[in-house]
Amino acid sequence: MNHFPIFLDIKGRPVVVVGGGEIAARRVEMAVRAGARVTVIASEACPALEEIALKDGVERQAREFDPSDLQGCVIVLVATDDEDLNKRVSSLAQDAGIPVNVADRLSLCTFIMPAIIDRSPLLVAVSSGGEAPILSRVLKARLETFVPAGLGRLARFARGLRDKVQAAIPNAVKRRRFWEDFIDGPIAEYVLSGKEEAAQELVEKALEKAGPGEGEPDGEVYLVGSGPGDPDLLTFRALRLMQQADVVLHDRLVPDGILDLVRRDAERVFVGKKPGDHTMRQEEISQLMVTLARQGKRVLRLKSGDPFVFGRGGEEIEALAEEGIAFQVVPGVSAANGCASYAGIPLTHRDHAHSCVFVTGHMKDGAIDLNWGQLIQPRQTLVVYMGLSSLPKLTGKLIEHGADPKTPAAIVDNGTREGQRVVDGTLGDIAEKAAKAVLSGPAVIIVGSVVKLREKLSWFNRKAV
Repeated sequence: MNHFPIFLDIKGRPVVVVGGGEIAARRVEMAVRAGARVTVIASEACPALEEIALKDGVERQAREFDPSDLQGCVIVLVATDDEDLNKRVSSLAQDAGIPVNVADRLSLCTFIMPAIIDRSPLLVAVSSGGEAPILSRVLKARLETFVPAGLGRLARFARGLRDKVQAAIPNAVKRRRFWEDFIDGPIAEYVLSGKEEAAQELVEKALEKAGPGEGEPDGEVYLVGSGPGDPDLLTFRALRLMQQADVVLHDRLVPDGILDLVRRDAERVFVGKKPGDHTMRQEEISQLMVTLARQGKRVLRLKSGDPFVFGRGGEEIEALAEEGIAFQVVPGVSAANGCASYAGIPLTHRDHAHSCVFVTGHMKDGAIDLNWGQLIQPRQTLVVYMGLSSLPKLTGKLIEHGADPKTPAAIVDNGTREGQRVVDGTLGDIAEKAAKAVLSGPAVIIVGSVVKLREKLSWFNRKAV
């Protein structure tokens, strides 16, 4: 995060705008809408600015800029074609400790102007940190299409209920549930459509149902697959539940980019495991979910990939079912599917593979116990999870049981993530190539003739390496 996001109250406070063009006019208009007392310094002004200058709260000074103009102002907005003047005003403002923005000159700014979606009192600000303003404008345009125009009305309606809801529902968790139901349910729909009387009736019924009792609400567990790493691969349902959870239990392989999408005030508990280093045993994780749910909390169990593909999700919901805890399961894009796709390797193909087998390469007591004969069938793709550390033994066993050492093989390291790397080879040399590449994991290993298609198919894939 290159900038600290902040909304500044400038109602009734002095703001100076230096410049007389269209950009300056837009700056003045925004400051006026925020309630500022604006002074415009410009020898000449465009028609749009001359019109805005007629509004209350705007003072037009048709002259050159003077350093004394900055006295007492809270922010300075500069939009001129005079580079020397831009630099001079920026320097004077910074020396005086006054926040300054110079249009299209990031190096001269101490704050930047985001693209704004105005649903007052609700505001949405979109910024690229000054790196790509066009991207901010495009994103703003897209957001405008699904942010209801009446959202400000809903915010004002909710503001009028705050004291009443606080008194009716003393329990903080139950109160938050009320507000979430308020926003996602029929009350909000009535308000957005202008039927506030009907909405008020529903509010009264909801408050009566919620009651003043201090008992905890029912808890629930969300077992959610977060996919192999790219946040774009999350499902809509996963995102919705991530925003509802009170506490999240997450694995080591869930990246920060996904954790950042969890509700900001949710408690985070790391329960990840590394090979040979289990921070929390599986039984302890299951018991923690039960304990938290019985406290009335909505527990997000966030797992990398899909929770039912080598994720021990079945064990976890079995423990919840035995204790009578309500739960939901949200599948995720599996590591095999995601990593193979981003590497340009189809797991099945009419000319290469009619079946695909998933196995884990995890070793127990230094050995791998797999049905080797089943894994070397013709026209079949083999995908190995957690096999990076055991790769030499894995490939050796496959060859020992009859696999051709020339069988194509690939390792997708950090698949779908920014640091994705793909190492190609054969069963005979892939372990040596992996050692030389010093891969960090997580990784999946793909064995079969479909790997040969990577050279042909990966060129169009944005994540391919």
